[in-house]
Amino acid sequence: MVSSAVVLGLTAATVLVFTGVGLFAARGRIDSVETYISARDSAGSGTLAATVIASMMGVWILLSPAEAGAAFGGLPAVLGYAIGSAIPLLLFIPVGARIREVMPAGHSLTEFAYARFGSGMYLLVLLVSVFYMFIFLAAEMTGIASALALVADVPLWQTSLLIGGFVLVYTTYGGLLASIVTDTVQTLVILPLLAVGFGGALLSLGGTSEFHATVVSADPTLLDPTFGPGLEFGLYVAFALLGANMLNQGVWQRVYAADGEGALRRGMGIAAVVVVPMLLLSGLFGIAATGLGLTESGSASIAFFLVVAEAFPQWVTLAVVVLAVLLVMSSADTMFNAIASVVTADLARLLDDPDQRTLWLGGRGLTVAVALGAIFIGAQGYSVLQLFLTADLLASGVFVPFLAGLYTERLTGPGALVSGIAGLVVGFVYFPSLRGLVAAVPGVGSALPAPSFLIAFAGATLVSAALTVAATLLGGADADLDSLGREVRALDEPVADGGSER
Repeated sequence: MVSSAVVLGLTAATVLVFTGVGLFAARGRIDSVETYISARDSAGSGTLAATVIASMMGVWILLSPAEAGAAFGGLPAVLGYAIGSAIPLLLFIPVGARIREVMPAGHSLTEFAYARFGSGMYLLVLLVSVFYMFIFLAAEMTGIASALALVADVPLWQTSLLIGGFVLVYTTYGGLLASIVTDTVQTLVILPLLAVGFGGALLSLGGTSEFHATVVSADPTLLDPTFGPGLEFGLYVAFALLGANMLNQGVWQRVYAADGEGALRRGMGIAAVVVVPMLLLSGLFGIAATGLGLTESGSASIAFFLVVAEAFPQWVTLAVVVLAVLLVMSSADTMFNAIASVVTADLARLLDDPDQRTLWLGGRGLTVAVALGAIFIGAQGYSVLQLFLTADLLASGVFVPFLAGLYTERLTGPGALVSGIAGLVVGFVYFPSLRGLVAAVPGVGSALPAPSFLIAFAGATLVSAALTVAATLLGGADADLDSLGREVRALDEPVADGGSER
């Protein structure tokens, strides 16, 4: 085991360096709340690809795909994670262009939900989106805390507080601009470190032939691309990732940050191509952990780091620690900024002509509160995959009617709301992890069908989609999509905090 003092020192050095990068990048550039939460039209295709990769690929990529490979179906489960992560990015190419066309001065998905559907659907989207971002943060803190506890016996709370605290420093100062700059640098470091980690693992395990022989001798189904349970997992996780990312405010922010439709198209396309091998490499660690007999004690949620602790020399372990810290920083700052943007945009609408300071303090205040909650949960050591699946379920039932509002004027607010809630009901009824909660409702427990992740996710998506189609065909609404852009204003008054006047 690596010394806890060495790992904590390396972690502290890493977060200090990137906190400095974020603060320096934003110095003198944050001259309004608008700049703080949108960084509009500032990212070319390369920068956009880098910030999307870094913001979406948090430390969960070292945990959830590996756990899927170790405990949920081997290679086909990992393939489902990889392909399922790329699909939303490709979908954001047309959807992102449409968002920018319909609401060019927009900031958040909740702004669109309110302007297009009214308060009912707005509240549903707000709850689902903020809950997803909170769970994302909590899962990231859980993942990094569990990882460092395993490789160096670092107390969970120390890791969560150290990383979460410093990320909060530069994001509350520099907003989305700081996040985009740090993401870009982090991506340039993350990709080589992931390659080094995988290469070091292969060398330690005796090369590709020895790796294959070890896994096949332990369980040949782990590398069977037609293994039934793995295919089922891969299918439902694709539904889960699609819904979650389409309601991910962090991605919405980057759609508006793209410097034109061309940059949006190329940036999202590059990111979609890059994330596939990243997740495949990570998932293979889970397969290796099972092949080596390291997950027999029920520790599949940290399968990646079980292989690290078992097979890596110390220098590779330390490189993986840096990789993990960078991954959690890149995704945590995204969620902090995403929460701040949702709150700030909504305050601008809800309050009676609020000044810039009120918007600034409101957004930052709630972000700090959410961050502290995520840090606390991160110190508890829950399963990262289970946390994500719970949040993904909510998004799976809501995203279809939400996106339909971008393309049809006939879908009413009540129609979208009923479609989303019906999808959620189906998902809750079949979702295994929420079985106890649903069964506690009087008279419901005996009527529940057999639990199934696949039916929960596919059912939530397909039922909400079917009802959305029906509501659109029967709807009498005649929404003016061209008018939505006039309902949202830019928040670009100069402010005296972190920047200079225009």
